[in-house]
Amino acid sequence: MFGYHRDLFAMWSTRILKLVGIFILSALGLELMAVLLRYNRKKRTKLQEVLFFPSRVTCVYPSLYVESGKCGCKRSHADSSIMRLIRHLLSTRQSLDLCLFSFTDTELSSTVVLLHQRGVRVRVIADSNYMALNGSKIGILRKAGIPVRHDQSRAYMHHKFAVIDKTVLLTGSLNWTSQALLENRENLLITNDEALVKPFLDQFEELWEEYDPTKYNF
Repeated sequence: MFGYHRDLFAMWSTRILKLVGIFILSALGLELMAVLLRYNRKKRTKLQEVLFFPSRVTCVYPSLYVESGKCGCKRSHADSSIMRLIRHLLSTRQSLDLCLFSFTDTELSSTVVLLHQRGVRVRVIADSNYMALNGSKIGILRKAGIPVRHDQSRAYMHHKFAVIDKTVLLTGSLNWTSQALLENRENLLITNDEALVKPFLDQFEELWEEYDPTKYNF
């Protein structure tokens, strides 16, 4: 009988030791994963770029409609601020949140519609006054099926920013208009600094909720 209890004790002791070992290894594995995630975040390429406008007039056709090569038009195909802006936008894979006072540029609206057609979740917040002016592209975006919300105040919704895939921020003085792109002195900061991106994400979500059409009172 004593031998039986001794064997039983040894068996359960072995099982408990195995469970403890598995628990320790699992804990170490989780800690290692957390360390790797923190390392990868730090290792992620830091993006900090500033674009100045007015931009040179360049052809954006290859970026929007042609996989490679030039379109053959007589416009310059050299690098420019507007080309770099469009390339950043075309890098979007999952979501694009736009909060824009004025949006009248055809090439930028074509870029946004193209992203929507690719399956990117596009949301737009606009100013109620300027979205109704002649030349505004908000109607085109809505017709394409892109959700747009706007303020209901006499004060301007004067923001000018975009967030790509919730990780890259584009913000500055630049309205998305042809005049701003090609004539005005403007600036655009592009960064993936999480400390800067998050407040803009929070602001977008706050306005998106505030401008819910079910809450309009006119």
